Amino acid sequence: MKIIVTGGAGYIGSHVVKLLGERGYDILVIDNLSTGHREAVLYGDLAVIDLGNKQALDDFFKYFKPDAVMHFAAAIEVAESVENPAKYYRNNTANTLNLLEVMVKNDVKNFIFSSTAAVYGIPEKVPIKENAPLNPINPYGQSKAFVEKMLKDFDNAYNLKYISLRYFNVAGADPEGKIGQSYKNATHLITRSLKTAKGEYEKLYIFGTDYKTPDGTAIRDYIHVMDLAEAHILALDYLMKEHKSDVFNLGYGRGYSVKEVVKTAKKITGIDFPVEETDRRPGDPAVLIADSTKAKETLNWKPKYDNLEFIIKTAWNWELNKKF
Repeated sequence: MKIIVTGGAGYIGSHVVKLLGERGYDILVIDNLSTGHREAVLYGDLAVIDLGNKQALDDFFKYFKPDAVMHFAAAIEVAESVENPAKYYRNNTANTLNLLEVMVKNDVKNFIFSSTAAVYGIPEKVPIKENAPLNPINPYGQSKAFVEKMLKDFDNAYNLKYISLRYFNVAGADPEGKIGQSYKNATHLITRSLKTAKGEYEKLYIFGTDYKTPDGTAIRDYIHVMDLAEAHILALDYLMKEHKSDVFNLGYGRGYSVKEVVKTAKKITGIDFPVEETDRRPGDPAVLIADSTKAKETLNWKPKYDNLEFIIKTAWNWELNKKF
């Protein structure tokens, strides 16, 4: 089967490309390398183009003739999205519209979408089910929610079938150490903790210690990137067999507080790096935990790496030995 993977040189996309390649799929990665790395693409060919370039996109679709598209290309920093919403609506929403229009033009009907728990905003109930209201509280979440609305309309109008995967907090790295997270500006807690342990940052900030949680810090559901990647392959198989659109949460269904993550990072690294407690960031929910029952039952998803120490160990191994 022939798959186009947009953003396949980035963190999550590259781990999915690795699994696709190992399983014999024919892959074309499309990435503008603004945050991705050529070295992260372990399988398939790489076309360095921007999704804003609709003509080039159309040319590659005509050349490659994919059976399905997996779409990871997006800007992902919440704080930046508040400061520069135009970038997020252009990158995440308008460029996805370009991609969907090219798919329709070339009669490609199968689409896997990299969505986010940010579409829920501050949830009314935890763990969060897929039928919870979508109330994003920042432009990043809103840019993804707009795409989910577009996908429903494209299904109704053009019979374009999709699966939208709403990620919770993705972390860790390929256990074989071939690829991992290599953002220039690390904002995720685990990566930031490990970079602080390495001395790349002077200290780690904990934003908010007055939440209504056992230790006062925010609680998040962390999922290993390879379990997430496996869910994408299962979602693709399901979509190709069933030809019906759906939405799935991807998380482990339990959370760890910021302080628990920091304590575990110090244990794994053996480094007591400096931490400073400061005020909450606006719009950070106290608790975000997925109900992923639907993915387990419908896709037969069986996570292998539901262990915070293992997640941090693989990320630390990558930080110490990374190749790009």
